[in-house]
Amino acid sequence: MRAKTSFSCQACGHQALRWLGRCPDCGGWNTMREERVSAASKGRPAAFKIASFNATPLVEIEAVGEHRRCTGIGEFDRVLGGGVVSGSVILIGGDPGIGKTTLLLQALPRLAFDGEKVLYVSGEESPRQIKMRGQRLGIEHPGLLILAETSLEEVLKAVREIQPAAIVVDSIQTVYTDQLSSAPGSVSQVQEVAGQLMWLAKRSGVPVFIIGHVTKEGAIAGPRLLEHIVDTVLYFEGDKGHSYRILRAVKNRFGSTNEIGVFEMKDVGLEEVGNPSELFLAERPRRSPGSVVVSSLEGSRPILVEVQALVSPTGYAMPKRMANGVEVNRVSLLLAVMEKRLGMHLSGQDVYVNVVGGLRIDEPAIDLGIVAAVTSSLREVPIDPHTLVLGEVGLGGEVRAITQADLRIREAAKMGFRRCLLPERNVSKLGPIDGIELIGIHELQDALDVALT
Repeated sequence: MRAKTSFSCQACGHQALRWLGRCPDCGGWNTMREERVSAASKGRPAAFKIASFNATPLVEIEAVGEHRRCTGIGEFDRVLGGGVVSGSVILIGGDPGIGKTTLLLQALPRLAFDGEKVLYVSGEESPRQIKMRGQRLGIEHPGLLILAETSLEEVLKAVREIQPAAIVVDSIQTVYTDQLSSAPGSVSQVQEVAGQLMWLAKRSGVPVFIIGHVTKEGAIAGPRLLEHIVDTVLYFEGDKGHSYRILRAVKNRFGSTNEIGVFEMKDVGLEEVGNPSELFLAERPRRSPGSVVVSSLEGSRPILVEVQALVSPTGYAMPKRMANGVEVNRVSLLLAVMEKRLGMHLSGQDVYVNVVGGLRIDEPAIDLGIVAAVTSSLREVPIDPHTLVLGEVGLGGEVRAITQADLRIREAAKMGFRRCLLPERNVSKLGPIDGIELIGIHELQDALDVALT
């Protein structure tokens, strides 16, 4: 008898009875893969077997604080919300070679207290390869156990025997379960393996770290359902051409999703950066047109970064608009405001905007900084290097108030900035801050008159 098969989308999990070139659910091309369908178990559905549980009123549930284990890596603990919660499942994604394995190898031994053991399950590298990496990182911990295994059943068996304090699975796409006949890395395998690891973490209270591959678009490979199963999703960002890395939380059931951790990759591994502003401004040029310093608020931490702009006559029928670190559509919107409200002719100019250091900023508080940098490059007039520019720009050319202005300005004062351009509404709410002059701005033209003098 021929086995029953179906076609599953490797991006969203949509299933179809026949192969389709394009997934009708997510629209992905060539994402449908054939998988064998397991025979349905006989008897009553599983939904009727769990009907014996009793619902408990919310007011009668005892509130118990989460027990957290600190990794000793301050930036890592910051992103996690203060440490690793017992029984949590943490998914870490990032480009190959970005530092996911290095970070977990450095953090894992620090989770072993009082003779406890921690388990690193490797499905891609041999124990000798991990040993070589550990020697380079200076990791020599007797409680760190390495298991080269891809069978989920064997991994669960080893966990029952070892009773580790924490588990790392590298990577989720290489682990398979014998309960399914599909290939490792398929939609059904990834979902089933992740679900089994989740139940393991919840029943035993052991935190589980899962490393996931990423696609060319930068998303974690596999269905989005994988991100819904886990408690925390972390992304490792950074350019291989730069030495610093950014760890960002995009989902966290036990903490804020706005925090980031900044690391610097060195020969001895990842080192945390206590003052990111100093790092991002270390190589800032002085008196260079098109350069301005803005402040981005990442969680509770203000970070000063340099925004650069380059404006040059176009050699094409359509001028180029390119942006790195900011949304290109936001840049196009600001350029349209500059043409309409300030009378600048940018239709014949190529405009390039870059956030130095590989940091990506999504908040509108840097709008005024982008406008000032583009104008500075267009007019070949540098901006005072000791000036911080803050403000959201509206379509009418007005400069709107921003949030947490006091935190941003105090961070700038610590870094030696002497002047700050920000919306008038923020200035009226703030008192004087020692060491820095606050200049209120209401219109775009007012800001340019002050910044480019």
